[in-house]
Amino acid sequence: MTANEFVPAGFAPPTSLATDRFRLEPLGPKHNAADHAAWTSSIEHIRATPGYPDGNWPPLDGMTLEENLSDLRRHADDFARRNGFTFTVLDPGDDDVIGCVYLYPADSENSDVTVQTWVRADRPELDATLADAVARWLATDWPWDRLDRCGR
Repeated sequence: MTANEFVPAGFAPPTSLATDRFRLEPLGPKHNAADHAAWTSSIEHIRATPGYPDGNWPPLDGMTLEENLSDLRRHADDFARRNGFTFTVLDPGDDDVIGCVYLYPADSENSDVTVQTWVRADRPELDATLADAVARWLATDWPWDRLDRCGR
């Protein structure tokens, strides 16, 4: 892996993680309405989650569905270009969006990747479970050794 690569050239990024409590798949435009509903119903909860210390996201005033769609397209483009990987967290029973996982290059030289997760306010019991499952997944299926788990 060269210094400017987030993942090695031959690496095939995993596109799913499934447990009995949630399922991950790449976040994209098809998730727009459910994603928007999930985070807008949980703004204060997400802002209190480790990893969201700057107070900029989610925006207190929300955003329109069109603005959210633009954001989802950006995340999908990052995934396709292999310079960031965002996953929606789905309920395995009904595929409703219940959270999100972000994997982006770390700002610090001490870490390879910054890992941020959130769950809806009505699913707080999944918060640590999701973060820990993602950390285990990264250790076994991804090329990074040094994770910045944002205080988790």
